[in-house]
Amino acid sequence: MGDKQQNTDLTLIAANTTFEGKIKTEGSIRIDGKFIGDINAKANAAVGLTGHIDGSLTARNITVAGRITGSVVASEKLVLETKSVLQGDIRAIKLVVDEGAMFDGKCEMKQGVAPGTPGLPKKD
Repeated sequence: MGDKQQNTDLTLIAANTTFEGKIKTEGSIRIDGKFIGDINAKANAAVGLTGHIDGSLTARNITVAGRITGSVVASEKLVLETKSVLQGDIRAIKLVVDEGAMFDGKCEMKQGVAPGTPGLPKKD
């Protein structure tokens, strides 16, 4: 069996919950509450409609329906859904922006963004 086993673990920050700190997970994460700090997920990340991240988010595929204030790094695809608001710089290979989504920041799209890459460096 040469197949790589995928990690199906899911970390959830529920609505009406506030969490402050850093999270690093080998699996996926979903934020429906408020998260203040940095998140690094090796798999996928989702920010639900009631979700709000104030900090950086790094994952393979990221879907945003809520709000992010900070840098976002998607090693594959970033999707900004209709009611999403993203204020910060993004780095992704593929970017999908639905009508109605709001984005304010710089965008860098190129191959070779590693899943463990920290947020975008500040440029003078």
